[in-house]
Amino acid sequence: MSMTMTPAVLAAISSQKEQFLNAYEREHATTMRVLRAFPADQMELRPHPKCKTARELAFIFAAERGLGKLLMQNAFANGMPAGGPPSIPADWDGVLSAVEMAHQEFGAMIRAMPDEQLTETIRFFTAPKVMGDLPRMDVLWFLLHDEIHHRGQFSVYLRMADASVPSIYGPTADEPWM
Repeated sequence: MSMTMTPAVLAAISSQKEQFLNAYEREHATTMRVLRAFPADQMELRPHPKCKTARELAFIFAAERGLGKLLMQNAFANGMPAGGPPSIPADWDGVLSAVEMAHQEFGAMIRAMPDEQLTETIRFFTAPKVMGDLPRMDVLWFLLHDEIHHRGQFSVYLRMADASVPSIYGPTADEPWM
């Protein structure tokens, strides 16, 4: 059975960019719910000497949006770009503000980018210390999945700080659905 591609059906099918942006906004809202649940007075919690502090881990969400901006500009085409990561704010509210601002700026950059540019290849790491060509859209999804990964890490910090863990993809001991 084949589907007729009427204007209504075509309108219901969103572009790759729209699909990404919908997931980007949805996952960001969940990430912010997790970050806002963390007690600011425990922002220097470090579960293990090899782990980042809660403040450092939370700032990764802002720093990766900055990395994303560099990637969308293909800044790695000629090797590592100059400069380093931005400074981490000293207070929790500053970290949350930085995450929100970086999210808005990166989202605006993606919204402004023509769809055809999202299918072009850019240079980025394909393995440790190995650069390769990847479609921009694949890199966007990689960054979003990395946010989800770090949010999972951060949910463990929440539990260690004896804070309530909000629902992420389902119920938690602190936020049951029934």
